[in-house]
Amino acid sequence: MIELTRQDARRAALWSAGLLSSLPTPGEAQRASARRQAEHVRDLLGRLGAVQLDTISVLARSHELIAYARQGAVRRSAIEDAYWAGDAAFEYWSHAACILPMSSWPDFAFRRREFRAKGERWHGAPRHDLDVLLGTIRDRGPITTADVGGAKTGGEWWDWSDAKIGLEWLLDIGMVVVTRRVGWRRTYDLAERAIPSALLHDDLTDEQCHARLVAAGARLMGVGTAGDIADVHRLPRASVSRHAEEAGLVPVAVEGWPRAWAHPEALAWLAGAGRDRHRTTLLSPFDPLVWYRERAERIFGMRHRIEAYTPAHKRVHGYFAMPVLHQGRLVARVDPKREGDTLVARRVTLESTSASAVDGTARALLEAARWVGSSSVALRDVVPEAARPALAKRLAG
Repeated sequence: MIELTRQDARRAALWSAGLLSSLPTPGEAQRASARRQAEHVRDLLGRLGAVQLDTISVLARSHELIAYARQGAVRRSAIEDAYWAGDAAFEYWSHAACILPMSSWPDFAFRRREFRAKGERWHGAPRHDLDVLLGTIRDRGPITTADVGGAKTGGEWWDWSDAKIGLEWLLDIGMVVVTRRVGWRRTYDLAERAIPSALLHDDLTDEQCHARLVAAGARLMGVGTAGDIADVHRLPRASVSRHAEEAGLVPVAVEGWPRAWAHPEALAWLAGAGRDRHRTTLLSPFDPLVWYRERAERIFGMRHRIEAYTPAHKRVHGYFAMPVLHQGRLVARVDPKREGDTLVARRVTLESTSASAVDGTARALLEAARWVGSSSVALRDVVPEAARPALAKRLAG
């Protein structure tokens, strides 16, 4: 049994998530051409294995923030090209709705079979003629819901049209695939046309899928418990211990943790790591470093929750509170909003009022403002209020 300190586990988590000593550096990525930036982002997707999507766009959409947090002010168009141009990625149900490397298509065969066996999604069984939908895509090429009458029936957001339910069902079972979005609308194409043949017909058993996804989850976590690793691709926890040896994972003991495993790449990095090169940045609440709240609290001591769906009067940290990563720790939360050419920090909650924490929070805000084209940063609520003068001074330059 290999024994790791809590600091080892934290550093391994940061490195595995691409936030510590990663290449290219933010400066190198920013100086690169748009084509090269897109290649960097595709490489990042391959490293992470999953980038979560979400409809909320405050500073930027979450999938853009993932690349930004690691590579700095990369062109947003380059990020979109990396995900949606070409045949490098597809969208499917992993941790949630995620962008996934094309190479992982076979790994989700078990989930497509699960949907097919269930026979319906949460809207019920599809009522639209599926053969008609498939024929439309075959004849016209990739389509959006607008091409078949729209996504909704006119009611609430979940009140989907029969055509939308049908397309989503075909996506669930792997008959169609989403490899790009247009104006945030999914574009559906035939899987047989969009997925390389060698991947499309690589039919793994359920256990083979689980074993490969356990390995992928551990690679992203670096060091993790069964819950940490299983949560990456939403697998049963029991699958981690069942497939840990097959996936090449190494049992480790971390002080205060339940039973845990490490990916061999993370252990090799820990054994040979030199001086850490940290990122100071805002993190999306859907960033893989913090998306499993229990793990984030265990590693960083921050109990973070998404409050976008909490009634406004009950929010503590804000609508889209973003953790601030600085020197390998989560030092604050910022709830941002763009108002004209100003980035407004509606609420800043500092975990510490040390000079380092204040400096890191200011640096993260100023860099994010430049990335989204804002010329200044404005402060509203600061907690604790006594930290406002120091933070305002640092933001003023």
